[in-house]
Amino acid sequence: MRDATRHAQSICPVEVTVSVIGGSWKLTIVEKLLTGTLRFGELRTAVGDITDRVLTRQLRELEADGIVHREVYPQVPPKVEYSLTPLGASLRGLTETMGRWGEEWLRAQGEESRV
Repeated sequence: MRDATRHAQSICPVEVTVSVIGGSWKLTIVEKLLTGTLRFGELRTAVGDITDRVLTRQLRELEADGIVHREVYPQVPPKVEYSLTPLGASLRGLTETMGRWGEEWLRAQGEESRV
């Protein structure tokens, strides 16, 4: 568990959730991995406008918090795959709810959904 998540425990469960899945691109990464296992380049393409550095940092944090599993295959060139742990997969309902809320918010603002 990361220090930030450990600290959030002393505040409340909502802060724990924000610590684990809040931050740049984390929920988008989770959403893309809900479709299945992806290699780094595939995930970068699926997520969109994200730098390698940011994607790497977010994946490491998600892995440290038990949301993402990183599988390294001993071959040349190296092959690394990312997938959700069962705990990560349990975020499906949350991402779906947040997606619906985002669409409703866009409609309320008079804009079309970009999804």
